[in-house]
Amino acid sequence: MSGHVRLRDLTVQAADGTPLVAGLSLAAGPGTPLVLLGETGSGKSLVLQAIMGALPPHLRRTGEVVLDGQPLPEGRARRGLWGRRIALLPQEPWLALDPTMRALAQVAEVYRLVRGMPAPRSRAEAEQRLRDLGIEEAARLYPFQLSGGMAQRLALAVLRATDAPLLLADEPTKGLDAARRDEAALRLRDEAGRGRTVIAVTHDIGVARILGGHLAVMLEGRILEQGPSERLLRDPAQDYTRRLIAAEPSQWPTQWRAPSIAPPRPAGEAVVEGRRLGKRFQDRAVLREVDIAVGRGEVVAVLGPSGCGKTTLGDLLLGLLPPSQGEVRRAAGLAPWRFQKLYQDPPSAFAPHQSMRDALRHLGRRHGLAPTLFEGLRDRLRLPPALLDRRPAELSGGELQRFALLRALALDPVFLFADEPTSRLDPITQQEVALLLRGLVSERNLGLLLVTHDAMLAQRMADRVFTIEAARLLPAGRAG
Repeated sequence: MSGHVRLRDLTVQAADGTPLVAGLSLAAGPGTPLVLLGETGSGKSLVLQAIMGALPPHLRRTGEVVLDGQPLPEGRARRGLWGRRIALLPQEPWLALDPTMRALAQVAEVYRLVRGMPAPRSRAEAEQRLRDLGIEEAARLYPFQLSGGMAQRLALAVLRATDAPLLLADEPTKGLDAARRDEAALRLRDEAGRGRTVIAVTHDIGVARILGGHLAVMLEGRILEQGPSERLLRDPAQDYTRRLIAAEPSQWPTQWRAPSIAPPRPAGEAVVEGRRLGKRFQDRAVLREVDIAVGRGEVVAVLGPSGCGKTTLGDLLLGLLPPSQGEVRRAAGLAPWRFQKLYQDPPSAFAPHQSMRDALRHLGRRHGLAPTLFEGLRDRLRLPPALLDRRPAELSGGELQRFALLRALALDPVFLFADEPTSRLDPITQQEVALLLRGLVSERNLGLLLVTHDAMLAQRMADRVFTIEAARLLPAGRAG
């Protein structure tokens, strides 16, 4: 199997010559994961794309990628290695999955076409992979019917179906709850233990700890420091690495917020309210008898594992889905666009062939918004002007999520449903965005419904925290 890979003076440049990855040299081999850790836009994902030979056409690569002692071929010859010698778990599962194929068929196809297995065995192997990842019930569903976390697990099942010696994982646990995140990271570590070479990109320090191996911290396209993961995370040499570790939600000041177990109604005026809400999909009850209200100037967090109904609840409150029972009431006399959603998967919220500049220009024209409004929000979200002329596929997941947040905030919402708003952000940016959202709730008297897998994030941000268990909404701490 082998899979030794070496990067020699790898450089990726933008069309204007700006270096996005600058002279990077690294090596990885079977048994020891190589983890690239760093903030959004630091060049981590570009390294994986360069290895795959899948960089956007406007970018130029120099340097060598050597696999098992041989420089990888260019163009179609390298694409012929996909799934056979090199396999990639991309950052956005929506972009990796075929929207016209059911989940089981997508995994079985890898066994049949790449591994050469007969159809019955391919199906049996695919069923086992879905069971391994806890999504066997999704076998007959299409990607658009899956939650973000379930789509991520399906993409991981497709990756594991390959027999490639080199596995590349770009934010492999993004969108997963804590238990599933740890499980996915352990499975990747196990793949390394089975003799595969694993190169993983992450901004999640918890994932870096689980993967172990060799850690390289990236900033602005360069390796800032590297070494054994355990040592580097315990005693980093660089101030930036120390800032990354300190920005984990568990390290945030507890005085941010002290939520308590509370009744389902806010103390002040409710901007949106659901009474006895229920929702069924075919024969499955996702939500039952849910009472919830979000008041002006407060943050309500809803926790729960992937697929438990968190996103469905927010969509019901926004009117994006009709309830099977119960009713939703929204504050009267307000334009519909002042009830906004920040999507879990940013690519699904943007036109794929439209630049960010055009997207914001059209939004401004439609609602009469001044360009200075966008500029101010751009500065607060640390989005440099150079990103405006890029299309969604040319942005990192974190950059695209911040543009989605900018667009939502520009419409002066009274209610914002934030569906995993920081799951694509590195710890430093996550903390900055969380502080921004918390501040905007107070400044604008905004009601915020925060859906998250991260219990610590919910504790730090929210006034009231709930969890969904067995289709029912319960105050956090009273689940059971």
